[in-house]
Amino acid sequence: MADGQPVQDGEAARGLAYSGPPPPMPGEAVEVADGVLWLRFRLPMALDHVNGWALRDGDGWLIVDTGLNLPDTREAWEAVLAGPLGGRPVTRVLATHMHPDHIGLVGWLCERFEAPLLMSRLEYVTARMLMADTGPAPEGGAAFYRAAGWDEGRIEAWRSGYGRFAMGVAPLPPSYRRIVGGERLRIDGRDWRLVAGEGHSPEHVGLWRLDDGVFISGDQVLPKISSNVSVWPTEPLADPLGDWIAACERLRSALPADLYVLPSHGEPFNGLHPRLDALVRGHGVALKRLKRRLAEPARAVDVFGSLFARPVSDGVYAMATGEAVAHLNYLERRGRAERRRDGDGVDWWRATGPEETET
Repeated sequence: MADGQPVQDGEAARGLAYSGPPPPMPGEAVEVADGVLWLRFRLPMALDHVNGWALRDGDGWLIVDTGLNLPDTREAWEAVLAGPLGGRPVTRVLATHMHPDHIGLVGWLCERFEAPLLMSRLEYVTARMLMADTGPAPEGGAAFYRAAGWDEGRIEAWRSGYGRFAMGVAPLPPSYRRIVGGERLRIDGRDWRLVAGEGHSPEHVGLWRLDDGVFISGDQVLPKISSNVSVWPTEPLADPLGDWIAACERLRSALPADLYVLPSHGEPFNGLHPRLDALVRGHGVALKRLKRRLAEPARAVDVFGSLFARPVSDGVYAMATGEAVAHLNYLERRGRAERRRDGDGVDWWRATGPEETET
């Protein structure tokens, strides 16, 4: 689960090759391709880092993703700006998606350099909504987690921590420049194609430099972990896993196999097509395990063992629940599972149709 507790993917190493330099320390930068600097910022969680990128942009730099709004991240940025970026200005800031570890200091950089923010519409609007949604916790959210099998103590803890999104994000710019998948962006006289994704976030955007195959993949393609794909209380019947699988299949068809992938977590790698295949195959195997588990009625919280390779800690319990519901919704949409809500508001799931075996 990217953006939380990492779950190692056993197939991650198949067909992948790592050829880049060692990761930079916070406050440092290393060049991974012509005019592309790799930055890294600490995260205070099991997934302990996020990568950012500085792209040479004429007399300055276009920044892709920024880390969280934390004192040590700002300190790292001060060192990067004064050192590896040579005191040259930030000309533009691009956010691949709206999760706090990617947009935490977007507003800070944009304000400091009077630089425009480039972001897809759904990502920007969703981020602004979450920044403003500070409470009180809605009862619909409590009902969602109760349906998933949470006890009242865990629901009360969720209520007390509601609205924390804004804590890791500096105020966003009040306006932005919309970007969409498929358009070309001119950076330092070279064309980059914007690549749309879905599932992990509403309208994720990556960047592919056409003349040399550099691909900034954000969280849409990670080398060693599978990104979190969750249902949240705001859209309880959503099918983000269907969106995620479709996006992986689209990317495999649309992108060349030999791209040099720069992910938001982990190290740069070659092997885009094998990795996309492994991501889709991994979810397929998990769905088969889940359907077998549903031979007996179960709540969302009862199926974690079918989906995750390690115990789920309290810090990522909501994400694990969201991912479990995403898999259950996926099966329900395709007639392979059904739910029944009991008198206490708890959903009990069971498999429908023929039994499946893991391959």
